[in-house]
Amino acid sequence: MSSQNIYILGIESSCDDTSASVICNNVILSNVVASQKIHEEFGGVVPELASRAHQQNIVPVVHQALKKANITKAQLSAIAFTSGPGLMGSLLVGTSFAKSLAFGLSIPLIDVNHMQAHILAHFIKEEGFNQPTFPFLGMTISGGHTQIVRVDDYFKMEVIGETIDDAVGEAYDKSGKILGLGYPAGPEIDKRAQLGNPKAFAFTKPKVDGLNFSFSGFKTAVLYFIQREIKKNANFIEENLNDICASIQYTIIGILIDKLKLAAKQTGISHIAIGGGVSANSGIRKALKDGEQKFGWTTYVPKFEYTTDNAGMIAIVGYLKYLESDFADQNVMASARLKI
Repeated sequence: MSSQNIYILGIESSCDDTSASVICNNVILSNVVASQKIHEEFGGVVPELASRAHQQNIVPVVHQALKKANITKAQLSAIAFTSGPGLMGSLLVGTSFAKSLAFGLSIPLIDVNHMQAHILAHFIKEEGFNQPTFPFLGMTISGGHTQIVRVDDYFKMEVIGETIDDAVGEAYDKSGKILGLGYPAGPEIDKRAQLGNPKAFAFTKPKVDGLNFSFSGFKTAVLYFIQREIKKNANFIEENLNDICASIQYTIIGILIDKLKLAAKQTGISHIAIGGGVSANSGIRKALKDGEQKFGWTTYVPKFEYTTDNAGMIAIVGYLKYLESDFADQNVMASARLKI
């Protein structure tokens, strides 16, 4: 491989954010994200509307990413894109665009697993952020995923624990809906939790064997608790909102940390990295940092902009795969249920 700079354009369109990023070797030059506000009024992502919005956004987002990076299309070494998992209609927009652009420019095409990208986002070179050393445990927490992954190398990963029903982000959003909060509810619960008493109300943690998670029973417990209390006092939510949010967050964080402790004990690995949208949560970040003192962990929390769905994480995987000449051909397909 020559010593010249490698420029990768990353494209991410797995859910409701259209994103494009340009990376030079392992340094991000631009990371542009177009979020779709249209889903807020529906209280969740509407797949058909998401794919239509991606079609409108993808050309301007890619154009802006190249402009911000101050390079031309002709300088690109390869195009990396999310091939899955995600919403099929959304994935198809990014896949089709990436295939066409790579074909038109006669440069390599690189397919990227969205879940691997959340973990490998830690290898973007950023001042003040350390990169994990192998082996480490990666915990990916988002609206659609909750996983603990053993990471032995960039592309040697094994899922050792995952949710058997709902993802942690869904637990936040459904709890928020019960409380009458907007969508997505996670940031609002996090904000209010900092003002409340985390031990005001007790919610039982689901009992799940091994390293797997379950959040459906927790959501039901929150619903029944609120219904019961409202019968006694119609203003219960308004009068106790901060304490309810703090108690919900305290329980969710407890579930996550308990499983991480077990995973660290079972594998003997003390290096722990988190990723995914819910890793932006301040309570989870603090609990992870506390784990350094309490359990002797070395923890890695990504830069805020690389936690939610973004093309920067797709671009870094593209760069790492480019170094290994691991390219896709034009027959590559998007897959809604891609595994690590």
